[in-house]
Amino acid sequence: MTNLFLLQLLNGAQLGVLLFLIAAGLTLIFGIMDFINLAHGVLYMVGAYVMASFAMLTGSFWLALGLTVPAMLICGLLLEFTVFRALYARSHLDQVLATFGLVLVISEGVKILWGSAPLTVPMPDLLSGSVGLIGPLKYPVYRLAILVVGLASALGLYVLITQTRIGMLLRAGASNREMVSALGVNVGRLFAMVFAFGAMLAGFAGAIVAPILSVDTGMGESVLILAFVVIVIGGIGSIRGAFMGALLVGVVDTMGRSFGPIVLRMIMEPAAAGQLGRTLAPMLVYILMAAILFARPAGLFGRRAE
Repeated sequence: MTNLFLLQLLNGAQLGVLLFLIAAGLTLIFGIMDFINLAHGVLYMVGAYVMASFAMLTGSFWLALGLTVPAMLICGLLLEFTVFRALYARSHLDQVLATFGLVLVISEGVKILWGSAPLTVPMPDLLSGSVGLIGPLKYPVYRLAILVVGLASALGLYVLITQTRIGMLLRAGASNREMVSALGVNVGRLFAMVFAFGAMLAGFAGAIVAPILSVDTGMGESVLILAFVVIVIGGIGSIRGAFMGALLVGVVDTMGRSFGPIVLRMIMEPAAAGQLGRTLAPMLVYILMAAILFARPAGLFGRRAE
């Protein structure tokens, strides 16, 4: 039982850091621009497909990853210039409808370019295999690498937000974007940078998860829902909140799916416990969100409304 707990804790933390990479850009977009972007999840999907294409063309995982990151940055800039910029002054309903339409367009475009069959990305030899943890328990090296890269990205983002001029502008924009504009900051350039950076992070998450998941057109939908849960739990506009919320969601979701049926078997018949556990497990993150919002309506690190 201890080995299973540790294994699922690592799986939950790994899911959490992936959610953080997606939610970090989304919370900045939502917090600074007050912009609802339902197309953020497909950028995660596109990143995985671009990674698969570069891996096939180059035959190298590392070169493919190095090409995918700037490609997604450029993709974010193009989408901001051609689509999102025209929606800044529109209502939230218009933004939701427009970005949902963009999801459909990009999804169909991916099917046309890559087809409907799932793609795979070979795992690099350097990160293949597994390492021993406790006793007979082993864990894949690649999943540990994802966890380390995610934590390093979180640390890098923290330094960027708290210790640099760009971070100061982002924090000021999240607090009062009208004042930032009045002080002479080019808000349009700031918005474009935030969108491109968010697209790059989402695409990077899709690229690094591609070797352990099948790359398909539906992979961005469930992740987007969890990313919104993360930023609501953590507090809109807060990178620290996105990190803590992502870890909470990842661990609770993974632990609930693994241990929910086991706990219920203590008080119920095994068959009934298994069925009820599978039913309740996907609900746990939403129950967690409701509980946190009941105690802290602005989220863990969100700003309280005046």
